[in-house]
Amino acid sequence: MAIAHILGYPRIGEKRALKFAQESFWKGSLSASGLQEVGQDLREQHWKKQQKAGLGLVTAADFTFYDHVLDHAILFGATPSRFGFSGILNEQDYFALARGNASQPAMEMTKWFDTNYHYIVPELNADTEFSINAHDFLSRLDEAQKLSKAVKPVILGPVSFIYLSKARGINRLDLLDKLAEQYAHLLKELHHRKIEWVQIDEPIFALDLSDEWLKAFERAYAWFRTSRPKLLLTTYFANVARYQGYITNLPVDGVHIDLVRAPEQLAPWLNALPGHWVLSAGVVDGRNIWRNDLDQSLQILKPLAQKLGDRLWVASSCSLLHTPVTLAHEEKLDAEVKSWLAFADEKLEELDLLVKAINEGEGVVAEALAISRTAIAARQASPRVHSAAVNARLAALSEINEERQNPFAERKHAQHARLKLPLLPTTTIGSFPQTAEIRASRAAFKKGEIPAAQYATDMENHISYAIREQEALDIDVLVHGEAERNDMVEYFGEQLAGYAFSQHGWVQSYGSRCVKPPVIYGDVYRPVAMTVETARYAQSLTTRPVKGMLTGPVTMLQWSFVRDDQPRQITALQLALAIRDEVDDLQQAGIAVIQIDEPAFREGLPLQGAEWKQYLDWAVRAFKLSASVAEDSTQIHTHMCYSEFNDILPAIAAMDADVITIETSRSHMELLDGFGEFKYPNEIGPGVYDIHSPRVPSEQEIEKLMQRAVEVVPVEQLWINPDCGLKTRAWEETRAALQNMVTVAKALRQKYQSI
Repeated sequence: MAIAHILGYPRIGEKRALKFAQESFWKGSLSASGLQEVGQDLREQHWKKQQKAGLGLVTAADFTFYDHVLDHAILFGATPSRFGFSGILNEQDYFALARGNASQPAMEMTKWFDTNYHYIVPELNADTEFSINAHDFLSRLDEAQKLSKAVKPVILGPVSFIYLSKARGINRLDLLDKLAEQYAHLLKELHHRKIEWVQIDEPIFALDLSDEWLKAFERAYAWFRTSRPKLLLTTYFANVARYQGYITNLPVDGVHIDLVRAPEQLAPWLNALPGHWVLSAGVVDGRNIWRNDLDQSLQILKPLAQKLGDRLWVASSCSLLHTPVTLAHEEKLDAEVKSWLAFADEKLEELDLLVKAINEGEGVVAEALAISRTAIAARQASPRVHSAAVNARLAALSEINEERQNPFAERKHAQHARLKLPLLPTTTIGSFPQTAEIRASRAAFKKGEIPAAQYATDMENHISYAIREQEALDIDVLVHGEAERNDMVEYFGEQLAGYAFSQHGWVQSYGSRCVKPPVIYGDVYRPVAMTVETARYAQSLTTRPVKGMLTGPVTMLQWSFVRDDQPRQITALQLALAIRDEVDDLQQAGIAVIQIDEPAFREGLPLQGAEWKQYLDWAVRAFKLSASVAEDSTQIHTHMCYSEFNDILPAIAAMDADVITIETSRSHMELLDGFGEFKYPNEIGPGVYDIHSPRVPSEQEIEKLMQRAVEVVPVEQLWINPDCGLKTRAWEETRAALQNMVTVAKALRQKYQSI
C-alpha cells in the first residue's frame, strides 16, 4: 500500500496567528507563555489536518517561531558567541539572534535557494563547539506523538547546514565531523523514542556541487550507520539524478525527488533505486497554487505502485511552506479562478485522493476525479486566459529599441546636470513606515466604511508627511513613502489585467513578514496608468527630485503565483511592456528619477549553472525592455537585496541601470567587494543599515561601512542609503537612523571633496 506525506506545512496559521503573536510579543503585549500557547495550538492544528487528510505519516518538527535554519543552529549549539547567550535560550534571546538587540546586530539573512523565503545564516568559526540543545525539539515531538504514533520529524541535513552557513577564517568542512557527531546523538535519541522514520533534508543536492562537497556526504553519514530511525533523504527544486552514485551509497532508507520541477529524473532513479529503499514521489506542487492534474499524476504513479508496492510514498514536491494555507476562507476570490487553485489544505486532499486511487482503485474517488477534470479543462478553454492584443504586441518586439539611447558614460552628464546632486547623494529605497493610521484607513476603505475621496485624502496627507520628514532630514533624492501600497507586487498586480487576488493567501517571507502573492492566470497588460498621479502629487510638494517607484518585471513574476501553461519568460516580457508604459508616462509627467525594483532578480536564477544563461538572457532583456524608453536625463534606479550577486555581475551590469542599490550592512560590505573587483561601471548605493532590525545604527557604524565602501568603489560612484524599504519600521527609529545616515554623508562629503 502506498502512503501519502508532505515535507512540511505552512507555519503561520490560516489567518496569520503566528505573525500577530510574534509582533505582540515583541511589543510586550503578549507574554512568553502566551506566545508558546499560540505555537502549540498551531502545531496541533497542522498535525490534525494531516491526520484528517489520511496521510500515512504526520510531519513534525517543521514549525518554528522565526526560521528553521536558525532553530537548527540553536539545536546543535551553534549560537554566535558574540551575543553572549548560553544554555537554553529564552524567547527574547531567540528573537535577538534574528532581529538584533541593543548591543549586537542581527545574524545575516538570505534567500532560501530560488524562493522568496529568507533564512537566518548560521555563523561558524574556529571556536564553534557543537552540542545538543534539543529541549524544544523533543518537547514538540512529544506533543506530536500524543496525537499520532506515525510521526516523521524533519531535520535539515548536516552537509546542507554547513553549506548554508557562513564561516570566517576556516574551511566550513573542517567542522563537519563534529557537527555530524551531534546529529548522530540526536538520531540515537529519536531511535530510543520509537521514531520509525526521520526526514533528513539535503536541499543542496539541487546545486552544482564540487567533489569536495559530494564526498562530505559520505563523511557525515558515516556517523549514522547504527542506532537510528530509518532515514528518508529529501531533495527538491531540481534534478538530482546526476548525484545518484553519491546518494545511493549513503546509509539511508529512501529518497524523495521533486517530480514537479524535474519529472525527467524519474526514469534514472527507478533504474538506480536500491531494492529496499522507499521512493517518495513529489507530484503535488509545493511551490505553486494550481490544482493538480490528478489524471496526469496517476499516469506517473500507477506504474510506480505496481513496481514498488509499499515502497512508494506520494508527496508534495517540497515543503508546503511556500503556499497559502487554505482556500476555505476565500469568499471574494473570483469563483472561476478559485476553481483552478489548490492551497496547502487542498493539496493534502489531493495527496489523499491520489493514494486512494492507487490503493483502492479510481472508482472510489470517481467523483473527485471528475471535478478535477472539469476544472482542468475549464482553465485550458477559458477566454480570460489569452489576449490577442498582448500577443500581437509581443510579436512586434523587434520594432522596439530595447537599449537606452546612449551609454551610461554619456547619460550621467545629462542626469547630473538635471538633478544637481552632491557627492555621495542620500536616498531611501522606497517605503516609509506603514503606520497604524495608514493601515486603519486602508482597512476602512476596503470595508466600505469611508469613500474613495476620503481614502485618497488620507493617503495624500501621509505622503505629505513623508516628504516633509525627508526634507527636514536633508535627504537628497526623496520618495513618496508608498503609503497607498499594500505590497510592492500586489499593489501593481491589482491594476494589471491577467491577475487575481486572494483575501487570505498569505505566505511567510521571513519572521513575521508575510506576503500575499497575486495570481497570474492570464496574459498581462496595463489598462491605465498606475502611479503617475501619486508621483506627480509628491513631486509638487518639493523642489527636490522624488523617485517614481515601480516593481520590475522579474520581481513581479517571481513574487506572484505564475501561470504554468506558458514559459515564464513570456509572462516576464508581458510584464516588462506594462512597466515600460508606466516609465514613459512618469517621465512625461516630469519625474526625473524612476526606480524599477528587482530584488528577486538573483532569486530567479536557476539553481544549476547549465541553465543560467537562458534565464539571464531573458531576465536582463525584460528589465531593459521596461527601462529603455527612458530619456538620457531620466535616471533609472534599481534595487536588489538579500542575495549574493558576485557570480552574475556581468548580467547586472548588462541591465544598465544608472544606479543600483543593494543590501550590504549585515555582510559588513562584503557583497560590495565583487562590484569593486568587477569595476562596476554605473553608480551604486550600498546599504548602510539593516532595516529588518529595530536597532538604530550609530554614526560610527555607518561611517565605518562607508569607509569600507570607498576602499572598493570610487567615491564619485557611491550613494548612501538603507538596505531596503522602511515599511516595517516605526517613525521614531526611522528618523533617528536616517539622521545618522545623512550626518555621515555630509561629513564624508567634506572629507572627499577636499581631497
